[in-house]
Amino acid sequence: MNELLPQCERAIGYPIDIQFNRSAILRQKVETGEAFDIAIIQEAMIDDLIKEGNIARETRSEVGRTGIGIGVRKGAPKRDISTTAGLKQVLLNAKSITYAPDSVSRIYIDKIYERLGIVNEVRSKIIFQKEPGRPLASVAEGSSELVIILVSEILAFPGVDLLGPLPSELQNYIVYAAGVGTKSHNAAAAKALIKFISGPAVAQTFKAKGLEPR
Repeated sequence: MNELLPQCERAIGYPIDIQFNRSAILRQKVETGEAFDIAIIQEAMIDDLIKEGNIARETRSEVGRTGIGIGVRKGAPKRDISTTAGLKQVLLNAKSITYAPDSVSRIYIDKIYERLGIVNEVRSKIIFQKEPGRPLASVAEGSSELVIILVSEILAFPGVDLLGPLPSELQNYIVYAAGVGTKSHNAAAAKALIKFISGPAVAQTFKAKGLEPR
């Protein structure tokens, strides 16, 4: 969104102030009454905000999706996680694995351990880090070996290399959706922005950042 900001502002004719955070935290901000025009977060949370009356239902639009991947410190040896067997071995060999306990991908990560039959083996290796950006930063610094997080977040973080996306049979996608706040004071511009970021003009940028346009 930072890269697309100038295009977005030209498209709607207004300056845009963007606030970044994890979906769960942004949802909390909306629910506690913080002013906003557009929310772009995980689709299930957008749907919850619609039910709560915070997002206008008719403005809901899927923006893109991204899969879960594994990141390592920049320059670290590249190990093969393209198969289930390869992924299992990498997780078993890892000294530490980090991610946020409330990330949108957490539920899928837990299921992966179960499917691989390694819940007990990896439990002691997991380092939960709540502060936004800390799981990736700890890998970049060398204090954690692996980070399991969305592919788009790995590609955007300096100092961390993408080891690869999870194998297709274990992959789960997080879909991001956008919606206009019911109390927005500039709903027309907000709707125009959603239309722009859901259109073909941003597709190549999204793909380069690990997002599949919807």
